[in-house]
Amino acid sequence: MNEKHKLPEGWKWVNLGEVIADAQSGFAIGERDPNGVIQLRMNNVDTRGRLNWSEFIRVPASQDDIEKYRLLPGDVVFNNTNSTELVGKSAQFMAHDEPIVYSNHFTRIRTLAEHLDSSYLSSWLLHQWQVRVFENLCNRWIGQSAVKNDKLLALEIPLPPLPEQKRIAAILNEQMEAVQKAREATQAQLEAAKSLPAAYLRQVFPRPGEELPEGWRWVKLGELCEKNTGTRDPRMKPDKSFLYVDITSVDNIKKAIGTTKIIQGRDSPSRARKVIYERDVIISTTRPNLNAVAIVPSYLDNQICSTGFCVLRTTSELDCDYLFLFVKSTQFIKNLSRLVTGALYPAVTDKQVFSDLIPLPPLSEQKRIAAILNEQMEAVGKVRTAVEGQLEHINTLPASLLRRAFSGALQ
Repeated sequence: MNEKHKLPEGWKWVNLGEVIADAQSGFAIGERDPNGVIQLRMNNVDTRGRLNWSEFIRVPASQDDIEKYRLLPGDVVFNNTNSTELVGKSAQFMAHDEPIVYSNHFTRIRTLAEHLDSSYLSSWLLHQWQVRVFENLCNRWIGQSAVKNDKLLALEIPLPPLPEQKRIAAILNEQMEAVQKAREATQAQLEAAKSLPAAYLRQVFPRPGEELPEGWRWVKLGELCEKNTGTRDPRMKPDKSFLYVDITSVDNIKKAIGTTKIIQGRDSPSRARKVIYERDVIISTTRPNLNAVAIVPSYLDNQICSTGFCVLRTTSELDCDYLFLFVKSTQFIKNLSRLVTGALYPAVTDKQVFSDLIPLPPLSEQKRIAAILNEQMEAVGKVRTAVEGQLEHINTLPASLLRRAFSGALQ
């Protein structure tokens, strides 16, 4: 339930129902009408207390229905039925250039304007959703949960005098808008950071058909990598443990965390798996994971991996760091995607991977390129980590602001 705490002087706890003029549920309809009225649905209210009209539906409605269920400026819509995690999300309706009605998954709340400011109420409901009041309050069924009107209106709301409500609501609206602008700017920075690695790789690796720099040549991967990298059947060695790499392990491999599975005895894979050695480059050959690639670290030397990987073990002509960066490029992944076949198990074969062409400079140039790219990738990784931390901090601000607002600490 909502937390009851000591209030500042002049504030009081009241049941929500005491300061509500009307709490009206909407109407259900399965029909659509391209010339009908817009009906507010669950997707039109986000978890930040905002209305979103990027997608909406129109339904047939009589004039009486429109009059009964029309939203007016200042109305608060409460999502009374949804999944357990989303039930209770709310927003204030300000205005629209045509009539808006709402579905039975919402309750329209109209306040007693002389006692409760609707913007203050909307922010308070958002705070209650964030602290999971409605998740704990709802009735639950398979696939959905609901908060009944009697439970909603029985909640106690901390109520300052009306001028203070309006002051708090105005400050919250201003600060929430500032937080949203900061979030959008930071998300843009994050997307820019995410796009940099692909841009760096695009600059380095020519596409098939493009003229190569002097001393470079196009070569099939199969001419530069060992084709018979070996297999091992753990069932044949029940007294020995192996680290087993599957597709879901790849991100952890790249971070060298080592959360791969231990295989021994009855836990062994049902058939032989591919052998991997330190500095092998492994590439997923199954969709949708064609971009899952990694260089095998030392702790996985002489272990095993899923047959859903192609193992690229370089010969003396090809630097494995250069190879790794190439197979991470958008160009290489697109080439593989075009070769995918199979409905139940869409994949490419090792033979197809070995047939792909790589632009090959002299070995010394490969090492120089790899060193520069790795330095750039490391720098991008640091920027991305910093921006992700900044975004994480920004995302905590609304809850902090709301908590302070309804405890009387918002200045």
